[in-house]
Amino acid sequence: MRTARSERLSIGQVAERTGLSVSAIRFYEELGLVAPVRSDSGRRLFLRSDIRRLSFIVIAQQLGFSLDRIREQLSALPQARTPTQRDWTRISRQFRADLDARIALLRRTRDRLDGCIGCGCLSLKNCALYNPEDRARLRGPGPRYLLGDPAVGTGEADRS
Repeated sequence: MRTARSERLSIGQVAERTGLSVSAIRFYEELGLVAPVRSDSGRRLFLRSDIRRLSFIVIAQQLGFSLDRIREQLSALPQARTPTQRDWTRISRQFRADLDARIALLRRTRDRLDGCIGCGCLSLKNCALYNPEDRARLRGPGPRYLLGDPAVGTGEADRS
């Protein structure tokens, strides 16, 4: 048994606590991200720890993580007990590398947005300096310099 009935919350109470709509909570249930138990009359009853799970889902989505990735992380949490600080720490470590990479990309974008981003457009007068003869395209499609490739002329980008 998961917990005493008095510790369970209705879907309305969970919606009020999380700021999510009832339909969003039902959607997350359909995806297997939360698993309420049913009362004898069929009402959904949630654990208090489901508030934390739903809050994690909201934050992870705002950070750009897919629902599949979120489900993968939540599946590592215990279903029969409230997750501990150790459980949440393990999950946060999984996301840390992704977040660090995104932060680095955002910083590069911020710092280089007004200059060449290595997109291969050749439409700026500066492209002759930053991307002569469209060399960035040899590294692949898209904004190569923002994706982390060194700029042409630094020596590294010219080596293949």
